[in-house]
Amino acid sequence: MPPPERPPRDGAGRGQGFAAWCRARATLLVVVALIILLLLAGSSVSDRFATSRNLLNVFEQSAALAVVSLGQTVVILTGGIDLSVGSMISLLSELTSGLIDGNPTLVLPVVIGVTALGIAIGALNGACVILLRVHPLIVTLGSGAALQGVTLLYSSRPPGKVPEGFDEIAYGRIAGLPIGAAAAVLLVLATAFFLRHLPFGRYVFAVGADDTAARLMGLPRNRVLVFVYAFSGGCCALTAIFLVARFGVGQPYAGYNFTLGSITPVVVGGTLLSGGKGGVLGTLLGVYLIGLLYNVLNYVGIPTQWQLVVQGLVVILAVSVYTDRRKLA
Repeated sequence: MPPPERPPRDGAGRGQGFAAWCRARATLLVVVALIILLLLAGSSVSDRFATSRNLLNVFEQSAALAVVSLGQTVVILTGGIDLSVGSMISLLSELTSGLIDGNPTLVLPVVIGVTALGIAIGALNGACVILLRVHPLIVTLGSGAALQGVTLLYSSRPPGKVPEGFDEIAYGRIAGLPIGAAAAVLLVLATAFFLRHLPFGRYVFAVGADDTAARLMGLPRNRVLVFVYAFSGGCCALTAIFLVARFGVGQPYAGYNFTLGSITPVVVGGTLLSGGKGGVLGTLLGVYLIGLLYNVLNYVGIPTQWQLVVQGLVVILAVSVYTDRRKLA
């Protein structure tokens, strides 16, 4: 009879626990490592790169992408996708500056109304996915085209203006940090808590992991889908308001780069396009990774056109890496 196995020593147990912790957060650790490499690379390219002013600018400029990518992440966690985000941002940014038109008394009601409209449009996307039983890619691609048409019908030029002080949303500082960027981080942290620690948040993962099993278990699948698209619409509204504060006016193509742009940090941050696995913290790190990458490319002198090529290649590489990881799991 073999002797009983000895229990592992405390050191070995801690080592195994640390290894398991690292495996569970492998994607986040990889993204953090890449951010550190970019910081080192940028510092070697220019003495101005590692200054607090430049890094705060990257933090500030990443706020819009962080918020719209947050909504995109929650949708993708259910196995869906929202290709209407760019057009929605364009429409809502035009409505924000066009309706305010320099009148400070209209700021609050317009901001509330635009946010509510974004949530309503998103909820309509979710309802169409449920009722039409069409893949979300097709539904949101079609709604995005319709929204861009409505945007151009409303105005093909930047409409209206915002009153003095509205730019504080984008450029204001609190404790030395940009207000808009700090608010974006708080929104991401609140969403992370909701998804991980509240029952309805965990339903989002359940629907994405196995939609059929979620229905059989009696989970409120339809409510989850309407919620995630409504949440994405709300994030688009907040992004539009931030962009108007930053540029001083809404623009008919303000959200043009955000459709693909919002997907890039999601996949880079480790959220699977098939749904059920990932999280918003990885997306936030992916946003800052992309922001730093563009900043380094600007210092190197790479044209914007080639930066878009790099963005597309990053998406393809990230998707292929995480797909292979899931096959191997």
